[in-house]
Amino acid sequence: MAYAYDDQNIFAKILRGEIPNNTVLETEHSLAFRDIAPQAPDHVLVIPKGPYVTYDHFAAEASDAEIADFTRAIAQVCAKLGIEPGTDGMGYRLISNAGEAGVQEVPHLHIHILSGRPLGRMLQKA
Repeated sequence: MAYAYDDQNIFAKILRGEIPNNTVLETEHSLAFRDIAPQAPDHVLVIPKGPYVTYDHFAAEASDAEIADFTRAIAQVCAKLGIEPGTDGMGYRLISNAGEAGVQEVPHLHIHILSGRPLGRMLQKA
């Protein structure tokens, strides 16, 4: 499958420093920052620094170092936020939307980490 990366998307601009963000964590291959329209008390986006459109694109083409760094960045953000399942009823949800039908708004891989309140069901039956 061919993935067309748009280097003018908002996350590419954030990575180039053209748009400010509220950084939570930055590593060699990843950036985590607070969502500008949070859907939960804690709503952080984690993005790879490489030009990946969706998770399957990332999994197919990223280096082992990028994959390990991104996965560990998610764990580090959860630790920084103090969110662990079972702690004071606190849980969290990871979401990665892909494509138009998956409601992906920015064509750059990003994982939403949401926590801080009961999140309800992910999807309702149509």
